[in-house]
Amino acid sequence: MARFEMADINAAVMGQAPAGADSFYELGLMYSTGRSVPADLVLAHKWFNLAAMKGNPDAIRSRQEIAEGMSPSEIAAAQRAARAFLTTH
Repeated sequence: MARFEMADINAAVMGQAPAGADSFYELGLMYSTGRSVPADLVLAHKWFNLAAMKGNPDAIRSRQEIAEGMSPSEIAAAQRAARAFLTTH
């Protein structure tokens, strides 16, 4: 099993290589359920969105499920956060 090293949860790196779809999906699960971090649907949506973009099919379903309980402005904030992440990583 790979060792997770995350000095900053927003950096989301495994060792020295950029994180993949499964790592982003796991972060989405953490934020959507409040496991080890405060529950935050905006951040969960961001991570599910990034995981979906990298090919995780479960992330697509999870993103849709939590979006049902989010306002349009929250979804927009999550999408902006995902775009910001992509421009910096």
